[in-house]
Amino acid sequence: MEYYERIRALRQANHETQRQLAEFLGTTQQAYMKYEKGVNEMPVRRIIAICRHYNVSADYVLGLSENPEPIKK
Repeated sequence: MEYYERIRALRQANHETQRQLAEFLGTTQQAYMKYEKGVNEMPVRRIIAICRHYNVSADYVLGLSENPEPIKK
């Protein structure tokens, strides 16, 4: 699964709209939509924000792991 598919799945599983997540990330709904479609690459700072928002690991979002649990400190 590509990262843009993963961020869409996370958003939908948490019953959020593109507009809500875009506002959280400090961007427009149109810009966020392009991230979810894979048209534009999402900046690392926004990937980090999504990981924190949904409490998942970056490896999970990036498709490097199937385990969504963040590493415990």
